[in-house]
Amino acid sequence: MSVEITTLANGLTVVTDQMPHVDSVSLGLWVGRGSRCESEAEHGISHLLEHMAFKGTRRRTARGIAEEIEAVGGELDAATSVESTSYYAQVLRGDVPLMIDILGDIIRDSVFDGEELAREKHVILQEIGAARDTPDDYLFDLFPQAAWRSQPIGRPILGTPETVMGFDAGSLRRHLDRHYRGGEMVFSAAGAVNHDEIVALVSAQFSDLPAGTGPGIESAAYSGGQLIEARDLVETQIVLGFPGVGIREHDYFAAQALATLLGGGMSSRLFQEVREQRGLCYSIYAFHWGFSDTGVFGIHAATGPEDVAELMPVVVDELARVVDDVSDEELSRARAQLRAGLLMARERSSARAGQMARHIQTHGRVISPEELVDLIDSVDVQSVRKVAARMLGGQAPTLAAVGDVANVPSVDWISQRMGAYASDAPHRLSRTG
Repeated sequence: MSVEITTLANGLTVVTDQMPHVDSVSLGLWVGRGSRCESEAEHGISHLLEHMAFKGTRRRTARGIAEEIEAVGGELDAATSVESTSYYAQVLRGDVPLMIDILGDIIRDSVFDGEELAREKHVILQEIGAARDTPDDYLFDLFPQAAWRSQPIGRPILGTPETVMGFDAGSLRRHLDRHYRGGEMVFSAAGAVNHDEIVALVSAQFSDLPAGTGPGIESAAYSGGQLIEARDLVETQIVLGFPGVGIREHDYFAAQALATLLGGGMSSRLFQEVREQRGLCYSIYAFHWGFSDTGVFGIHAATGPEDVAELMPVVVDELARVVDDVSDEELSRARAQLRAGLLMARERSSARAGQMARHIQTHGRVISPEELVDLIDSVDVQSVRKVAARMLGGQAPTLAAVGDVANVPSVDWISQRMGAYASDAPHRLSRTG
């Protein structure tokens, strides 16, 4: 692995991965502060700050930023997540100095012009409205709110119209000063890179940022519960979830394997049973989100209202069954999918850059592909059954649904059915024929 790491005096980490036979570089700044760092009054400010980074500095106008990047054929974008905000780009190797200069400029010297801010707040209101008008997007806003009720980690990243409209340039500067500190930042680059050159360029732009880290983050406590909204839709959108595993935990890859074998492809249990055998929906899949101190496991399905009453018992029974019934064959397929996904992603410089940044922010080091493959291959049937029992057998489920919800069951019904299945396990395991 050709990874090199340097830490600047203010705590900012520079990490590079040199990839032979490529002419471009994927690079960016990852800040370990996202929507869960916000107070209730600050809800949505991380996302607004990310948007405003492109709206002008003392040296560049908003249009000038776009034209300067596209004049060299480069690409620049940004994203806000629950635990981080990232500003990332891809350029040819000769244009790396320009791109790092632009990244430094937008992070350190944005002006937050009043007219630009007013326009961008209006843009975000449209984004909030579009998410609400898109059933599956809105569903995945409801689901975390139900899983982590009244906690920052469960709030939608975009904020609310009320909070967004309440922010001004002073709000953004105060948030930037409190959270954008060297110890929270990783500058990551992969592709046609020279590590020493990248370190020198990054140091010139970012070494005067304040050292240290931002304020502490509120620990998350999974609660479970339900948020259901009736709407006039053709399909009913449903997510059923359970407490998951934090990304730093030993059981993380077992949880990923469980999600994959249950609903990670066309051979998965839920796809075969629900779609192929019963034709109850077009789309059904499982997922597991791991955060720094918590996680959530879930099943998403979209089906006609007339099929909900048949769909939900099938899904719940498959979840209950996996605690004591995992085959070597299906687990082998799940491990292969995880392994291939990891290694195929490494063919893209953007994936390498992002993964290195996330590893450093989560684990304090870059985990090699070989070590990651070993962690995946170490998952056995017993560890999957163990993590399934941990996630599915204890706390209350989480249920979110949008559409015709007349036949959507309650979380109490789901808990009772799973409990009944578990209590019957000795009899089922002893049956023959």
